[in-house]
Amino acid sequence: MHNAHTARAFDCANPERVARFWCEVLGYAVPPPPKGFATWDEYTRSLPPERQGAGFVCADPSGVGPRLYFQRVPEGKAVKNRVHLDVRVGTGLVGEERLAALEAECARLVALGAVRGQLLLADDENESCQPMQDIEGNEFCLD
Repeated sequence: MHNAHTARAFDCANPERVARFWCEVLGYAVPPPPKGFATWDEYTRSLPPERQGAGFVCADPSGVGPRLYFQRVPEGKAVKNRVHLDVRVGTGLVGEERLAALEAECARLVALGAVRGQLLLADDENESCQPMQDIEGNEFCLD
């Protein structure tokens, strides 16, 4: 059973940049900095140099969705994602309405730095979906 205290960790090169991108995608927010610090920048400057920028968090402001933790790793993405998110934007929509919802969200995310993949049109088993890549090339789908 998952709850709001569940965290998902993502490897990346620039945790804050990737976390802020996913905040925009999911309607998440950056939580307040740790007690005793006015800003995240102030907190970051208090860390030893090798820990500065090593991780960043975003969370569902409603407390329902999982907390996402982005951690810096030295290696780039080499092969297929081990985690693949489906971002629900067309739930309950079919045909042209679904395609319009996918296109509107795709355009919004491209403006944030995402990359559009080849649209997968509905077939006998699946509704249309829009493959995407985030700002570090991790694949996800608008579904």
